[in-house]
Amino acid sequence: MDALDVARWQFGVTTVYHFLFVPLTIGLSVLVAILQTRWHRTGDERYLKLTKFYGRLFLINFAMGVVTGIVQEFQFGMNWSDYSRFVGDVFGAPLAMEALLAFFLESTFIGLWIFGWDRLPKRLHLASIWAAAIGTNLSAYFILAANSWMQNPVGYRINPDTGRAELTDIVAVLTNKVALITFPHTLAGAFLVAGSLLVAVAMWHLVRGRRAATGGADANAAGADTPAYRFAARFGAWVTLVSAAVVVITGDIQGKIMTEVQPMKMAAAEGLYTTESPAAFSVLTVGSLDGSREVFALKIPYLLSFLGTGDPNGTVQGINDLQAQYAAQYGAGSYTPIIPVTYWSFRFMIGFGLAAAAIALLVLWTLRKDRTPTSRWLLRAGLVMPLLPLAANAFGWIFTEMGRQPWIVFGEMLTRDGVSRSVSLTEVLTSFTAFTLIYATLAVVEVRLLIRYAKAGVPDVTPDPVPDDTDSDADRPLAFAY
Repeated sequence: MDALDVARWQFGVTTVYHFLFVPLTIGLSVLVAILQTRWHRTGDERYLKLTKFYGRLFLINFAMGVVTGIVQEFQFGMNWSDYSRFVGDVFGAPLAMEALLAFFLESTFIGLWIFGWDRLPKRLHLASIWAAAIGTNLSAYFILAANSWMQNPVGYRINPDTGRAELTDIVAVLTNKVALITFPHTLAGAFLVAGSLLVAVAMWHLVRGRRAATGGADANAAGADTPAYRFAARFGAWVTLVSAAVVVITGDIQGKIMTEVQPMKMAAAEGLYTTESPAAFSVLTVGSLDGSREVFALKIPYLLSFLGTGDPNGTVQGINDLQAQYAAQYGAGSYTPIIPVTYWSFRFMIGFGLAAAAIALLVLWTLRKDRTPTSRWLLRAGLVMPLLPLAANAFGWIFTEMGRQPWIVFGEMLTRDGVSRSVSLTEVLTSFTAFTLIYATLAVVEVRLLIRYAKAGVPDVTPDPVPDDTDSDADRPLAFAY
């Protein structure tokens, strides 16, 4: 083990940890804005309750995501300074746009939204949450544009004197075809997570309220908020199903682009060792221990050719042929990613996402015709539901980044060449250990806060009585709305 190995582990752990918060923030920002819009248009109190209820969960998650995201960027200077020197001129542009435009937009208007209840006009307050949601999604686009440049470098040149990549066309970077399809695919994955959370929390309260009512408790208290939870469960389930469909469609397009610009990643994802035309989709492949050949495979004929090229008889290049091609083009060495990681992360991504969609479909069936669910098994499935798309998102990023290896910038820079040369193994181990312990603590805090406020249920939105002394409003303290 050397500093490079630990630096890679540290970046991987912090990236996956940070992205546990990102999809929920992206998805909830829009869903909370939709709920508030429905309240603004209809005046229905249940939408106001749901807005404040899920808005509180959104804010908890947003705060944690900001903290972990800032630390994430520190690593470019800590452990990957040679990479930062090489790509700083290109990579810094979209990240600067994200910070100066998107992040300030979302953070400013989230502040106005938090403290603007009953102080801003309703329309302006509603516009605040929409501005924050737009900023959150814009932030995702700029970051994905930067990452997509690592997958498919465009709009740059290599300065022969400095050996650095220099930006020549920012439009090309922002309209990179990898970014244009990765963005909707990532957003759909985010809404998959947010919709699942809506379902999980609402189903818990529905089942709990039903049991309280039938068990002799105060039936009126138990069922007072049932209409709100029923809407949240159905709304979340539909969001989950639609998002799953968009994930499949955009994933299909992304697969075709990946076959074009990163054929080794597609070959590794399918355990395809030799070039085939037509190529079959691997349901299960067992390879040799050295990862050089296929031992056993269960396949669906023609499907991989269609997924990779759009033609059932299309040609898909194999791992061994691509390795020989890259060795001749870039020099001696292994250009093959870790096949089992790439292969199984691709399948876990698909499997967990489809499982969440299946539970959402079951929830809609259970809630049909104003029925209220009571099944323990459905409740357990609902509580597990948000974890499934979270796992799908995590495995999706593991596949995206591990499938690109050994490149940190595809075709331009190997990962081993991007690590900081002056950082020792001891220093990297120290920061890795510290970050991991801090993040573990923050994870406990995050989960406990989410569970605590989710269990509390929708808030009472009955207006406070107007005090006799109407002039005393100026002396009232600025209060947090939640």
